[in-house]
Amino acid sequence: MQNFLNLCKSTIGEENVLLDAQQQAPYLQDWRQREVGKALAILRPASTEQVAKLVQLCIDYAVPIVPQGGNTGLVFGSIPDHSGKAVVISLQRLNKIRQIDVANNTITVDAGCLLQNIQAEAEQVDMLFPLSLASEGSCSIGGNLSTNAGGTAVLRYGNARELCLGLEVVTANAEIWNGLRGLRKDNTGYDLRDLFIGAEGTLGIITGVVLKLFPKPRSYGTAFISLTSIGHAVKLLTLAKQHCHANLTGFELINSVSLELVHQHFPQYQRIFQHTSQFYVLLELSSYESEEKAYQQLEQLITAAFEAEFITDAVIANSIAQAKNCWALRESISSAQAKEGKNIKHDISLPISVVADFVDDAGQCLEQAFPGCRMVTFGHLGDGNLHFNVSPPIGDVHEFFLTHQAQINRIVHDKTHQYGGSISAEHGIGTLKKEELTRYKSSVELQLMHTIKRAMDPHNIMNPGKIL
Repeated sequence: MQNFLNLCKSTIGEENVLLDAQQQAPYLQDWRQREVGKALAILRPASTEQVAKLVQLCIDYAVPIVPQGGNTGLVFGSIPDHSGKAVVISLQRLNKIRQIDVANNTITVDAGCLLQNIQAEAEQVDMLFPLSLASEGSCSIGGNLSTNAGGTAVLRYGNARELCLGLEVVTANAEIWNGLRGLRKDNTGYDLRDLFIGAEGTLGIITGVVLKLFPKPRSYGTAFISLTSIGHAVKLLTLAKQHCHANLTGFELINSVSLELVHQHFPQYQRIFQHTSQFYVLLELSSYESEEKAYQQLEQLITAAFEAEFITDAVIANSIAQAKNCWALRESISSAQAKEGKNIKHDISLPISVVADFVDDAGQCLEQAFPGCRMVTFGHLGDGNLHFNVSPPIGDVHEFFLTHQAQINRIVHDKTHQYGGSISAEHGIGTLKKEELTRYKSSVELQLMHTIKRAMDPHNIMNPGKIL
C-alpha cells in the first residue's frame, strides 16, 4: 500500500494524508464515543477534482472509502470498521460558499461547509436557511444530506431533501456528476439527486450542493405549554395548524423525565413552571408580519386550547432571552441524558395519529420487561419523529442494563413497525441498524436497494458494510 499512499500524497499534499494515530483519532471515533474504527489513512482533499482523483486511486488499488463530513453521525455511518483497510475521505477542507443567488433564493456551497456557516451566510443577505440541528456548529451540509437530516423546522420547511435543489457528486466510478442546477422544476428523467440524498455515502461522495433560501421572518413567537397526555398534544397540534397555518414552524414534544434531567444537570436554565406535568410542548411560530401579530396569534391559539381543555398551563416568551431559554431546555435533553449515564436511543417516526397509542403501548411493554426503566421521550411531534430513549432505573448498574439492549430494541422496533412507523427517522442506518433493517424492509425493497448499490458502486468500495 505504500505506492498507493505515495500517490495520495502527490495528489493532495503529504500534510493532508494523515497516518499518525494521534492525528487520525478524531476521524475514527463516533460522535457519542461508543465505537472506534481503524483506517489506512485519513485523506483531506481540497476540491472536487482531488476527490475524484482519490476515488480513482482507491479503485485502482481496491481500497474501501468512508466519506466523512463533520463526523457527527449517530449510527456509525461515518467511521471505518476495525480492519484498517479503508481510507477516510474527509471533506472538511471543501468548505467554501460558492454563490448566493438572491433572485433565485439559492445558495451554492461545498459539501464540507458547516451548517452554522451556511445559516450565517444566508443571514448576511437577509435570508434564511432553515435547517436547524443541535450539532449545527459541527455538522456539515454533505453529512446532513447523506442522512436526510430533519431538525426542529421540518414542520414548515421540510427535511434536508426538501431543502436541496441540486448536487455535485463524485461517483463510485471516479466521475464527476455536475447536477448543481438551481431549478425547482426539472422533469428530465430519473431523479439522481434523490438517490444520493439519504444514501449515507454508499453510492458516491457529495461535494457540492445547491440549497433553497427563504425570506427571513420578521417575527417569532415561542410558547412553552404543559399537558397531561400525548393525546392532548396531538389535538393541540391539529388546533395549532388550524389557527396558525403556515406560520407554525416548530412543535416539539418533551416528557417530564426529559425536562427534569435537564434541570438536574443544567440548573442554569430557568424553570418555566413550578409544577411538573406529564408532557410539555415547545411551540414556535415565525411570521412575515409584526411581533404583535405573532403574539396575538399565539394568544388566540392558547385561549382556544384552554377552552378545549387540551392544556393545563402555558407561558408565552416575551423576550428573546426567554425564547432562548425555552429552546435551551429542549436542545439540552441529549446532553443531560449523556451526563446521567449510558442509555439506549431510538430515532423513530410514526403517523402522528398513532403516536399516543404507540407511546403508551411500547412504554407498558418496556416497564413489564424492565421495571423502573425511565422513558426519555422527546422530539419533533409536528412531523411524527420521536426520540424514544430508555434510561435505566435510578441506581441501576448501567452496564448491566445495556446488556439487554437487543431486547429493548426489539420491543421498540417491533412496536414501531406494528404501528406503521420507521426505525430511523433522521439518523440513518449506518452499521448500528443494518441488521434491524432486514427485519422490517420487505424482500422487494431490499432487492431493489441491492440492485441500485451494485449498479452505482460496481467495485463495492463506497462506504461498504453501511446500510446493506
